[in-house]
Formats: sequence, structure tokens, C-alpha cells
Amino acid sequence: MIDRKLMSILACPKCKGDVKEKGMFLMCSKCRLAYPCLGGVPDMLIEDAWPVEKAEKAGFRHNIKL
Repeated sequence: MIDRKLMSILACPKCKGDVKEKGMFLMCSKCRLAYPCLGGVPDMLIEDAWPVEKAEKAGFRHNIKL
């Protein structure tokens, strides 16, 4: 779970839109990208983002390790 204060300032790095927590990801519904969270720390690099369809198929879970 991402800290509420941090969530209030996070934005999608691609479109600057709002992101919402969904399982182990932060999701941008505008870009249809899902950014993985690793131990409560979001990985907001565009090149690491998953297409929402892939995250949905995985049940919004991943096995990425730090």
C-alpha cells in the first residue's frame, strides 16, 4: 500500500494524469499504463510500465523483486 501523502502528489510520468492504486500497481486510466509497486515504492519509469491489459490478465499482481 502506498502512503496517502505520496499518492496525493504522484502523477503519470507520460501524460501527467492521475494514478490510482490497483493491486500491486499504480494505474493511469488515460494512458492505459500500470506502473508496478515494489515493496510500497512505485516504479514510475515509463519503460517499466505494463499495458493495463497485461496487468489485468495478471490480476494486478507481479513477481518483480527489488
